[in-house]
Amino acid sequence: MIKRVFFFFVTLFFTNSVIGQAISETVPPFNIKTVTFTQNTNNVTPVFRLGEQFQLSFDDLFGTEEDYTYIISHYNYNWTPSELSRNEYLNGTDNQRIQDYENSFNTLQIYSHYRLNFPNNYNQITKSGNYLVSVFNSAKELVFTKKFIVYEELVDVPMQVKRARNVADNKYKHNIEFSITSKEILFQNPVQNIKVILFQNAKWENAIVNVKPQYTIGNDLIFRYDTETQFFAGNEYLYFDNKEIRAASNSIAKIDSNSGLYNSHLYTDSSRKNKSYTFFPDVNGNFKIRNLMAQNNDVEADYAWVYFTLFATETNAKTSIYVTGMFNNYILSAENKMDYNAERGVFEKAILIKQGFTNYNYTLLDSKENINNKEAIDGNFYETENQYTAIVYYRQNGERYDRVIGKGDANSINIRN
Repeated sequence: MIKRVFFFFVTLFFTNSVIGQAISETVPPFNIKTVTFTQNTNNVTPVFRLGEQFQLSFDDLFGTEEDYTYIISHYNYNWTPSELSRNEYLNGTDNQRIQDYENSFNTLQIYSHYRLNFPNNYNQITKSGNYLVSVFNSAKELVFTKKFIVYEELVDVPMQVKRARNVADNKYKHNIEFSITSKEILFQNPVQNIKVILFQNAKWENAIVNVKPQYTIGNDLIFRYDTETQFFAGNEYLYFDNKEIRAASNSIAKIDSNSGLYNSHLYTDSSRKNKSYTFFPDVNGNFKIRNLMAQNNDVEADYAWVYFTLFATETNAKTSIYVTGMFNNYILSAENKMDYNAERGVFEKAILIKQGFTNYNYTLLDSKENINNKEAIDGNFYETENQYTAIVYYRQNGERYDRVIGKGDANSINIRN
């Protein structure tokens, strides 16, 4: 009991010490894999309606049934800690042990699979806003953190995806136009109190933040910018499917188990930015864990070393290229960075991934180590099908935190000129 109380106050001290600083997610160590939010066993964008059920799940490759605990923290729209105390946004207590876990069954790679339900018997989130769940091991060391957003349905956010108005960008970018309407809220000083964040395919890295209303009509807020709400359109995601982990397929050239685990060698990918756009369905960077022969994919799906190979003649050998997708949370780490094979003239990388259907793409960095969407490996095409999400924040005069009062969704399959 004394240790638990001590840990609680250490946590409070840590939170208060970073007040005023924008928080970033803590990347999990190598043994922690497949960190994702789910609903009805499907991986989802971490944006949830207040009161609805969702789950955080992850695997520990050590398979030692580690005692993990968690805390939940509330943040402002810009990911600085909010002024709310824990009991103002949480009904109950966090700093609880994650008790729902299973060990892998009939897999070459052993692991323990953990699930954390929201809400649960110990706590329930009572306020909308930005949240960070922090997971600690039995030694009270921070293992990883994960962001999510909780919203209320107080506004309507009709959205449209259009081609860029600028002729130079017309073939390469998507422009997002939307409005905010409400019958429940009479907006006070909306230019100051309303803030919007736009996401493309659930990626935090290229989100457009702090979008203000361009003008108002009564209580309706209108956003019809030319450049402020534009995204590079990118290209459709690539994919592989190793649900039958011992067999090659139209996306996997060969399979072996020479390393003691299964190895899935993908066909070589080529840069597509100088090619014509070709449509093929994707799931916008998402993934689906599945084992064709399993009854419980959570613990019966195995891990495989997936070998990626990229042929990009126009790319310098010293260029930083990463294999990214929701399967690795788009993390730009050494674990996902490709190496250049001078003998073969290709970029290569092997990544340990849980079997199933997986979307991925190649993320290019410029000389300053910033994401270079303009020169993307697979190009930018306005025909690309992307999912866009708008998150609406509102802090009424006198309030102490940023409420998330609604969200809007639009897909570029319905793009307009």
